[in-house]
Amino acid sequence: MPSIDKKYSFQELMALAIETAKAGAEKGEVPIGAVLVCDGKILVRAHNQKESLADPTAHAEMLVIRSGAEKLGRWRLDDCQLYVTAEPCVMCMGAIIQARIPVLVYGAAEKKFGGVESTARLGQHPMLPKQMAIYPGICEQECEEILKDFFKQRRNEDE
Repeated sequence: MPSIDKKYSFQELMALAIETAKAGAEKGEVPIGAVLVCDGKILVRAHNQKESLADPTAHAEMLVIRSGAEKLGRWRLDDCQLYVTAEPCVMCMGAIIQARIPVLVYGAAEKKFGGVESTARLGQHPMLPKQMAIYPGICEQECEEILKDFFKQRRNEDE
């Protein structure tokens, strides 16, 4: 079983991801936040930046994986943990697998685009890092509310 950071609880790290997601929402981005932890230290956090960067790959997970790999000077993040407010999509789950991240913690299920359990079920894929641990539903209600509020506000602006 992969080691889990004992310095912070899942809820504390998800609270940071939620705070980061809210910062993204203020910039007009879909409010998804991610935090990458390595050796008990918060290595990097990011929110979606698809709109601001005009980049379809600028998901929070992709941004923290890229930045974390750059900071550590290596692509194997096999001693890191990823916390994200929503279930990663297929692209992001592929990057998590490729980076060998052994612990994934996420909040809200993503019925339409989620690639871990909701659609492609990559959380059960044979390419997963050995003994990868996936913890869904952490702070789920708050993570869902942020997304619902964001899209409700966007619909109201469009009327």
